[in-house]
Amino acid sequence: MLKVMVPKDMAENVGRAIARQRARSGLTQEEVAEWLGVGNEAVSRIERGVVVPNIIRLAEFASIFNCDMVELLAETSPFPGDQAKRIKQLLEPLEEADREFIVELVANLAARLGRAGETQKDR
Repeated sequence: MLKVMVPKDMAENVGRAIARQRARSGLTQEEVAEWLGVGNEAVSRIERGVVVPNIIRLAEFASIFNCDMVELLAETSPFPGDQAKRIKQLLEPLEEADREFIVELVANLAARLGRAGETQKDR
């Protein structure tokens, strides 16, 4: 059997994304474990990044959480386009004034961090 090595941070990111989606769904680890037919320790190990779920298990999580697998994994993506989609999802339920506040906050943070990055490069 071929064993694929997954970077620890990737496993932890996937686990955190699953935990967040579970919490958003209002489910406990025990309830998810029951749906999957496994012990709650198995769900805990996945959420902590100790175990990386296979593609079938990811599809099961997405079904339980009533979301797409892409939505489930987009939170872990390092790509700006995926991150922008995630931010869009977070902004959608907010009132217009709150969305504008967050966009301005992100713009200010990006500008400040961009300047900090330039300062470090100059050194």
